[in-house]
Amino acid sequence: MNRREMIKISALALSSNSLSKSFGISKYGNYPILDNANGIHAIPGGWFDKKKYGMFIHWGLYAIPGWHEQHQMRARVPRNEYVKLADQWNPKEFNPVEWLDILQESGMEYLTFTTKHHDGFCLWDTRYTDFNVMNTPYKKDILGMLAEECHKREVPLSLYYSIVDWNHKNYPNMNRHHELKGPEPGDEPDWDKYMLFLKNQVKELCSNYGEICGFWWDMNVPEFYDRSINEMIRNLQPNVIINDRGFDEGDFGTPERDFNPDSQSTFNKLTEACQSVGMESWGYRKDEDYYTDRHLISSIDRYRARNANYLLNIGPKPSGKLPREGVAKLDRIGKWYNAVKESFEDITPAPELVINRDVMLTKRENTLYVHLNKPSQGNAILLKPINSLPKKATLLNDGREIESIVRLNPSGHAEGKAYLNLVNLPVNESCNTVLVIKLEFDDLV
Repeated sequence: MNRREMIKISALALSSNSLSKSFGISKYGNYPILDNANGIHAIPGGWFDKKKYGMFIHWGLYAIPGWHEQHQMRARVPRNEYVKLADQWNPKEFNPVEWLDILQESGMEYLTFTTKHHDGFCLWDTRYTDFNVMNTPYKKDILGMLAEECHKREVPLSLYYSIVDWNHKNYPNMNRHHELKGPEPGDEPDWDKYMLFLKNQVKELCSNYGEICGFWWDMNVPEFYDRSINEMIRNLQPNVIINDRGFDEGDFGTPERDFNPDSQSTFNKLTEACQSVGMESWGYRKDEDYYTDRHLISSIDRYRARNANYLLNIGPKPSGKLPREGVAKLDRIGKWYNAVKESFEDITPAPELVINRDVMLTKRENTLYVHLNKPSQGNAILLKPINSLPKKATLLNDGREIESIVRLNPSGHAEGKAYLNLVNLPVNESCNTVLVIKLEFDDLV
């Protein structure tokens, strides 16, 4: 089978019964379908512009060896050996209440969850493959339990789904990126049959678990294009927002792990950056190396100050508990985020107000927020060409007052003009975080 044959578009008739706009109940469980609950969805995807900091969860069989979420491929484990991990899957300490408590205490506002990663193991009660959580010693619908708790708290739930599948016999593994080297024994590569399987699973996910607020595709390796798939999702879930890694351009971009550092001051489309607390793996890793608080806080600030969303990942242990080190990091980052959150809410990025590119600015009416996103070279910041004093300057991190002065600095002698400076900043005592200073003006042009 050649590549052209594998990626040809098949016309598949799928029913697309729309969800009722009124409050409803899922066919397979008591998961409420919310309608404009507390303003989460004023328009399709409207929640995405209000709830901007989310938790990403990568969880699956790969947590058992505890090395990497791509354990099967990277450790060169034959499929017939890897699938035996399902016999050990029994996360007795999984408690969605505890997960959601940590999410909310960390300042996070929505959840994106891996329903199926590249290994093909499904964390919900699917009728389309036996390789799922119901055929393990655990025998419980993890997605169902998690969805129920999200709906109780009105926490938007987004579902991750991998297009690449290392278990399904019809997926054409061809040694492209994120694929197995080739078909495994017993495989029958057939793209059209695999797409039928995929669409049936997606329809299942979007029909059986109440309101789904986001759909997070990953790894469209064949670069197959078919708008009808996202249209089906939107018909089933009218308020959903969909990323750009699926079968069309989607609704929002997904820069990952700062792989491609950018210098643009704003984004021309909706954007959600994603990062993990661990340096090596998105899933649980027993001996994980962790990013510094400063690195993660700076990354979050760099995107949020440009009005982008941010998704921070943690990988649960095979027991279902979130790792202590990761939770502690989320807690520390959450304390920073909650303290400076107002600098990200209902703001406009305002890089044009100063020439200093060592800081980032956000603005709301006559209030300006100065983000010391990069490590500061000194304890003062020049905000040229602003030449007026704020009526008040406050460090959001701890509420202390900040000194401000309009002065001519020796380095500006040639121009001979005085500009606003923020001085005696507590940079040495705060070198593991990002300082955010609130400046309130009578009139900020």
